[in-house]
Amino acid sequence: MITATEQLETYLTAFENFRKTIADPGWLAKLREDAFARFCEVGFPTTHDEDWRFTNVSQIARTEFQLPSPGKPVTKAELTAHSLPRSASQLVFVDGHFAAGLSRIGSLPRGVVVKSLAEAIQNDAALVEPHLGRYLDTRRDAFAALNTAFARDGGFVYVGKGTVVDGPIHLLFVSTGAERPVMTHPRTLIVAEDESQVAIVEDYVSLGAGVSLSNTATELFAGESAVVSHYMLEREHTDAFNVSTLRIQQGRSANTTTHSILLGGGLVRNNVHPVLAGEGGECLINGLFVGEGGQHLDNYMLVEHAQPHCGSRQFYNGILDGKSHGVFHGRIIVHKDAQKTDAKQTNRNLLLSDDAQIDTKPQLEIYADDVKCTHGATIGQIEENALFYLRSRGIDESSARKLLLLAFASECLDRMKEESVRGHIEELINRHLFAMAKVRTAAEVAADDRGRNWEEVG
Repeated sequence: MITATEQLETYLTAFENFRKTIADPGWLAKLREDAFARFCEVGFPTTHDEDWRFTNVSQIARTEFQLPSPGKPVTKAELTAHSLPRSASQLVFVDGHFAAGLSRIGSLPRGVVVKSLAEAIQNDAALVEPHLGRYLDTRRDAFAALNTAFARDGGFVYVGKGTVVDGPIHLLFVSTGAERPVMTHPRTLIVAEDESQVAIVEDYVSLGAGVSLSNTATELFAGESAVVSHYMLEREHTDAFNVSTLRIQQGRSANTTTHSILLGGGLVRNNVHPVLAGEGGECLINGLFVGEGGQHLDNYMLVEHAQPHCGSRQFYNGILDGKSHGVFHGRIIVHKDAQKTDAKQTNRNLLLSDDAQIDTKPQLEIYADDVKCTHGATIGQIEENALFYLRSRGIDESSARKLLLLAFASECLDRMKEESVRGHIEELINRHLFAMAKVRTAAEVAADDRGRNWEEVG
C-alpha cells in the first residue's frame, strides 16, 4: 500500500515524464498544468465528500498505475464482435492510443470532421480551442482534473451548422490488459453547431484481464436548436476501474439525450452533468446498470437548469445480483432565473439476491418560484405473481425470469431513437441478462421472507 505522499510523488513523476512526450500549444499546456496543480491540491475524493459518499475509491488511490506503452497489436478480427452495425464512422483507440489502421472515417457530409483529438489539436485549433476545457469543472472534480492533466488522445467530432449526420459515430476504446496496472485518460470533444443533428456512441471494452483504470472525460457542446444523442457503453473486464464524466453545454432550444449502459467493470463511476444554458432547451438522461458478483456501479447525475422554459427527464433502472452494489445519486438544480422549468427524475431498481445493495438519493435544489419538478425512487424484486403467471402458461422458470428482466430493461431501450444503436444494445443486454436469469433453489426461496412489492423510497 502506498501512502498519500508516495501516491502524489508517483503521479508527479508520471506527469513530468508525460509532458516530455507531447508538444502542446501554449493554451493547452497551461490547461494541463492548472489541472494537475488542482489534483495535487485535493487528491482523490473520499466518502467524506458528499458527491462520493456511496463510493470508496481507495482501491484506485492506492494502486500504482503507469501510463501504457503503444504498440500492443490488435487485429480487426478481434474487434469484430465489438463493432457497431451501420455506423457512419468508427474511431478505435487501443490503450489510449489512436489506431488508424483499425479505424474507418467513412463518407461524411461536408462540414463534418471526425478524427483523433490529438490530430485535431494540431490541425484544427480554430475548432478545438474555443471548447476544449471550457466546460469541464476541474476545480470540482479531481478525476476531471486528472484527465485534463494526462489526456493524450480521444475522439473529436465537429458537425457544422445545419448538417445532419446519418448513422451513429462510433468511438471504440479498447483495453488490452497488462501485467502491471495501467491507466488511460481518454478525452473526447463533440461540437454540434446550430441546427445540426448527430449521434455518438462511446464504447469501452476489454480484450484481456488485468487491472486498469479508464478515466475518461467528454465535453459536448450543442448549439442553438441542435439535436444530439450520446451513448455510453461500459462493458470492460471486472478487473477494470472506469470513471467517466460527460459534461453537456446546451444552447437555446437545443435537444440532447444521453444513454448510459453499464454492464462491466469492477468499480464504475458514471458522471453526467448537463447545463441547460439556453432558453427552451430539452434534455433526456436515460440509463441502465446491471451488476453481479462484487461489481460496484455508481451513477451520479447533476442537471443544471440555468435558463427559463427548459425541460429535463432522468430515467435510470438498475438490476443487481450477487453481492453487487449500485448507486443512483441524482441532483437537479434549478437556478433563480430558470422560471417555467419542468424536470422529472425517476430511479427504479431490481434486487435479485439478498446480498445485492442499492443506495439511491434523488435530490432537488430549487431557487426559482415557478417550476414543476418531481423525483422518486423504487426498490423491489421480481414479482412472484408475474412469475407464476408466466409459468402457468407453460414457460419454464429460467425463461420466465429472463422475460421479466428484459421487460424491465426495455423501459430504457424504448427511449433510444437510433434503431441500429438500440438493436445493438438490446442484443448486448439480452446476452447479459440471460446468464442472470438463473432458477432459484428452494432453500433460497425459503430464506427470502421479504415482500415482493415495490417499495417507495422517495
